[in-house]
Amino acid sequence: MKLILNAFFLLAIFMALAISLSATPSEEESSFDFSNNEDEENVDFPWLQSQETTSSLRGANRFLAQKTRAVMTCNKYPRVCRAKGSPGPDCCKKKCVSVLTDRLNCGMCGKKCKYPEICCKGKCVNPMSDKKNCGGCSNKCKKGSACVYGMCSYA
Repeated sequence: MKLILNAFFLLAIFMALAISLSATPSEEESSFDFSNNEDEENVDFPWLQSQETTSSLRGANRFLAQKTRAVMTCNKYPRVCRAKGSPGPDCCKKKCVSVLTDRLNCGMCGKKCKYPEICCKGKCVNPMSDKKNCGGCSNKCKKGSACVYGMCSYA
């Protein structure tokens, strides 16, 4: 039993040593500087022009040290909202939305629905009492029944 514990302890020390050595930058990586290349312009690679160094005890991961790239927002690129997987085809306050269903932009950008209302086909409706949208959008009550508490003919 004591032999197994000693082997486990040595294995843990070895792994900790290996991780700490792999996290520190080597001499080649730390001496190479991307920003001082006078003879070569890095026009094609803008992320190589400005590298920031971090003062960490463990070193810096290359992925985390890179600056974030420019985000394509719909105010500059409106086609982004029409791409597959987009939340909606309309651009409101730099976000892709659907003005037919979004409570904060119902019918047009900036038109908010009141608290109990939802946005159905670009109009704010109360699903608790609206006959044409009872409980949800396009849920019509039968003729002669009323919408009460979001259900047709509740009583």
